[in-house]
Amino acid sequence: MNTTDAVRFWDDVYAARPAPADPRPNVRLTETVTGLPPGDVLDLGCGAGGDALWLARQGWHVTAVDVSSVAVERLTQLAAAHGLSERITARRHDLRESFPDGTFDLVCAHYLHTPLDLDRASVLRTAAHALRPGGRLLVVDHGSTAPWSWNQDPDLRHPAPQEVAADIALDPAAWTVERADASRRVASGPDGRTAEVTDHILIVRRTA
Repeated sequence: MNTTDAVRFWDDVYAARPAPADPRPNVRLTETVTGLPPGDVLDLGCGAGGDALWLARQGWHVTAVDVSSVAVERLTQLAAAHGLSERITARRHDLRESFPDGTFDLVCAHYLHTPLDLDRASVLRTAAHALRPGGRLLVVDHGSTAPWSWNQDPDLRHPAPQEVAADIALDPAAWTVERADASRRVASGPDGRTAEVTDHILIVRRTA
């Protein structure tokens, strides 16, 4: 899929959904980040913007990126509406071609799944290198297919967090895997349906 088609795909996904006035953050984000001292955070694939808004409210300075200009424009408007423009910078990035500048105390990648020809391991490796010492990379992947997912391929495989960590191939002398497991929860989709889903959770901390 070329860049134009990829942008159109995700623009269509977000344009087809009503823009929430106050989108919810991902549960795994709030579980992990609550209690951490706020700093600079990079939100890869910001989507509807719930994570960025929640992080900003906790005192974080957020750089939020998405391939969809619809998602980025909506988040920019939401940040202004909630008085958070000084804490949230939303930018469009195709991660196959560019990566945000800067260093961060936290990088979040929630459900960074896409039909794009994206080298995820390379993107996540770059994200890990963008961490300051002591910073964390939080990767939350689908471990099951929700009824409302855009990808309903019955043969879809969900790599375990340990596999994702192995693919990133970080030097253990400088990065430590703090968590790599699966967890179930009841989730709500954009249309209000609920279902039990599995999340694959990987947390990597930069130690040097």
